[in-house]
Amino acid sequence: MKISVKTRKPRNPLVAPAHFRRAGSHRPGSRFARQEGQRALQRELKQMPASP
Repeated sequence: MKISVKTRKPRNPLVAPAHFRRAGSHRPGSRFARQEGQRALQRELKQMPASP
């Protein structure tokens, strides 16, 4: 009697690279909002008149 071993289903080759890239939602994170806040602050400071 021969023993037959079933082969496993092959892994999806696209999953591993996605995990390394930390795939997730397509919206900017909190870092984007912080940078935009800094830019807005700098814009406001440039528009203010210089104090004598």
